Amino acid sequence: MIALLVRVFGVQHRRNIAILLACAVGCVLLGGGLFALTQNVPVTTGWYWAITTATTVGYGDVTPKNAIGRVIASATMLTTIPLLASVFALATGRAAAEGLRRIMAMSTRTPDGVFRLVVGMSPEVPAILDELIRADVPVVLAADVDPASVERRVHVVRGDPTQEATIRAARPQDAEQALVTGASDGDVLVSSVLLRKQAPDLTITALVGSAGVRAALGDLGIQQTVSAHELIAGTLATSLEAPHAADMMVHLVESARHKLTEVPAAGAMVGRLLSAVRDEQDDLVLGVVHEGQFSLGVGEDPVLAAGDLLLIAVPDRSDHGARPDRSGR
Repeated sequence: MIALLVRVFGVQHRRNIAILLACAVGCVLLGGGLFALTQNVPVTTGWYWAITTATTVGYGDVTPKNAIGRVIASATMLTTIPLLASVFALATGRAAAEGLRRIMAMSTRTPDGVFRLVVGMSPEVPAILDELIRADVPVVLAADVDPASVERRVHVVRGDPTQEATIRAARPQDAEQALVTGASDGDVLVSSVLLRKQAPDLTITALVGSAGVRAALGDLGIQQTVSAHELIAGTLATSLEAPHAADMMVHLVESARHKLTEVPAAGAMVGRLLSAVRDEQDDLVLGVVHEGQFSLGVGEDPVLAAGDLLLIAVPDRSDHGARPDRSGR
């Protein structure tokens, strides 16, 4: 048993167990010897009595016959039983802790291959996670949240996202894109700095509201900054001028019939006007991203350059992520 404890438990933990176990064995040997001496029975019988007493089996085939025997029995029970109980409590407690540690390790592992990384837990994050899971996109959440409170298909790295250890554990260098949120714009800025340090080439989108933080993020090379409040306010204001503008934006995002994707401008597209490329595409070209800036091509007709990205709405031919739009279709 001692050899097993040595292999399973840590140095300090097994030392405590060994001390308690040695004390319990000593009490059994001493109590059994004194019992045999005072009750005029063989020492092996005394040890047998002490073991059955210490383990609370108590067959009753060997019992004290006089007052001194009862005193020895009482002392043996009051010392050996608590010692053995402490040994088992330490052993089971350590085993439970190891099991919990394994569970936490399973919940914090990141998926194989590329994935999307979400940092922080702002009020918008649960809905964002639902959309990513519905679209069958592998996603990692780095936030100080209980993994049990998050959809099980989300890989959770639990910890403070403004701490470097948490960001490092999320493996941002293996992520395809990252969305940074936080309780405050300051938290978003700190998390973005740590992300940029760990993964210099990672495409990062930050959810912020402050113009100053946006400028600071721009200095870090993070051009994709979004304000949820401004987005909602702008959409509502536009819908007052064009009542169906909000429906159009929601349909672009929520429709199960198509999905938004970005494709690089390459080959014959380079050096041509956006309008000309639009006319030749079967899918709906919504706009172009040039040097990190998006343009609808309305009021201007930009010339596509190498490295530009076309934002396109393409039919969703997969069953993954299929969901009814707002009209119920």
